[in-house]
Amino acid sequence: MSENGEAVVALEDGRVFAGRSFGAAGTRCGEVVFNTSMTGYQEVVTDPSYAGQIVTMTYPLIGNYGVNADDPESGRIQVEGFVVKECCRVPSNWRSSQSLPDYLRAQDVIGIEGIDTRALTLHIRVAGAMKAAVSTDGRSADELVAMARAWEGLVGRDMVQHVTCGEEFPWPSPRDARFRVVAYDFGVKHNILRLLATAGCQVTVVPATAPADAVLAMEPDGVMLSNGPGDPAGVPHVVAELRKLIGRVPIFGICLGHQLLGLALGGTTYKLKFGHRGANHPVKELATGKVDITSQNHGFCVDIDSLSDTDVELTHVNLNDETLEGFRHRSEPLFAVQYHPEAAPGPHDASHLFERFTRMMGEWKNG
Repeated sequence: MSENGEAVVALEDGRVFAGRSFGAAGTRCGEVVFNTSMTGYQEVVTDPSYAGQIVTMTYPLIGNYGVNADDPESGRIQVEGFVVKECCRVPSNWRSSQSLPDYLRAQDVIGIEGIDTRALTLHIRVAGAMKAAVSTDGRSADELVAMARAWEGLVGRDMVQHVTCGEEFPWPSPRDARFRVVAYDFGVKHNILRLLATAGCQVTVVPATAPADAVLAMEPDGVMLSNGPGDPAGVPHVVAELRKLIGRVPIFGICLGHQLLGLALGGTTYKLKFGHRGANHPVKELATGKVDITSQNHGFCVDIDSLSDTDVELTHVNLNDETLEGFRHRSEPLFAVQYHPEAAPGPHDASHLFERFTRMMGEWKNG
């Protein structure tokens, strides 16, 4: 169906929202979630952590500054569908090289506008994130609801396999880099790699399947565990390899990396009702009382009580719902956060954690 044709979002519980198409044609299934960011929609749609998801933006006007070749967080659009209140088709920004509708169509991704995104968001907050189908091809509401219900969902699935790199590769790094870092690609955002390089690291990216022995053989000064999509319990083989790295090399985990490290240390994870997605989540550092405003994107979480009998010290909590946002090991050189210190376009309150990682690596090297 052409742009501006009818488009539908159908939820597994039978709720249906009708709107207009502004992206590619077709039908897709995924988990419908919402993001509260006002800017950064290009980074959102290209974030591999959104693989398997249909993202609804709560801010009403999306696309007003277009898209460009510099801001993607990966090599392609990752979302299954993109839902907005109103899409701007005539962007105004000196960096813009393409409109959002053209960007979606070029990569065969469905975009839907004109639905009541407030109603959809409120429904998800009450009922929880759920399976959904998005369609522009005239299928009936009953058929789409049935498709949503039949979709396998994200719980227990290995979604990392769909976004990780096929083989290791070097990230452009400074010639005078002080530290060698191996970054596990569970769906790594490009800005994590950029900020590691900016912090003075020579970065090599490895697939999620890389064995711990192969990583240690590269003699890194530190290991980065990246963000990524889906259920951390769906990749037990990764957790088993991470256990072999603990105490052997400094480790910094972000988002899915935080969850996987939590599992490796003896914790458990669970699915949040509707997740944390947006650029305005307050996180408190327990040691200082300092509050950072953070960017987040996750639907699963480490159970804060599951680490109570381990050698882990809790460092950060979410002030909205008191879920776990960070921890460190009491004796080994590792720490992890659930939020995104590399957030682009922001906020940048937590970007200092990359310096903390380099300090930890320096102490390890000189210790």
